[in-house]
Amino acid sequence: MDLNLTGKVAVITGGSEGTGYAVAMRLSECGAKVAICARREAVLKQAAQDIQHKTGNDALAISADVTIPEALEEFVRRVIEHFGRIDILINNAGRATGAPFEKVTDEDWYEDLNLKLMAAVRCSRLIIPQMRAAGGGRIINITHPGGKQPGAGTCPTSVSRAAGIALTKALSKDLLPDKILVNTVCLTSIKTAQGVRGWRAQGSPGTLEEYWRQQGKNHPLGRLGEAAEVADLVAFLVSDRAEFITGTAINIDGGLSAVV
Repeated sequence: MDLNLTGKVAVITGGSEGTGYAVAMRLSECGAKVAICARREAVLKQAAQDIQHKTGNDALAISADVTIPEALEEFVRRVIEHFGRIDILINNAGRATGAPFEKVTDEDWYEDLNLKLMAAVRCSRLIIPQMRAAGGGRIINITHPGGKQPGAGTCPTSVSRAAGIALTKALSKDLLPDKILVNTVCLTSIKTAQGVRGWRAQGSPGTLEEYWRQQGKNHPLGRLGEAAEVADLVAFLVSDRAEFITGTAINIDGGLSAVV
């Protein structure tokens, strides 16, 4: 299926590893030019080199902390300077944090909302004018099904993810006249870089694949999802094939969540 992304410019936050990297790679494979940001410069640059080597398409890597407004402004400025336009934004930066409500401090709340909500707000605010000038665009917010169905011990992340889902719907309404489509992909049970770090924190028992199999053993589908499977969904949503889809929250969790 031709997704017609050739010549498009995609920005992916948190694009150095895991899901963000998989999305950047898939969009590049589909013909898009990609710009990725993350905090760790060495890992980020290696990711961009890998993308360019595999796909032959331009991949721009810029170190940036998305929780710092000035860093985001500089990132977007340099992307526009390099590519001249931005058509696609993937707000992917984030991490899983959860604890019982009474153990979560004000600092924890501010930090989580700044990373998962305000970074998406600021990045969208900076890039929407570029999309409008280009005659349209796509924004995908990466969130979590817990934003629809919070469980015990999931503060602050379930609340910040719920805010990201609401932001998606609100933006989709505001940006309809500009042909900017906004959706959110709610993912869980995916093999991520954070999962790899969890395995290492346990002393790297067995092989990583054995760890993944153990983690997915009691899952409804009997396995965890691959980052590439998330990337395939995102690539479809930002393509011309998805021109009638906006304001949606799509679970990619292998049937784990009890909510649609």
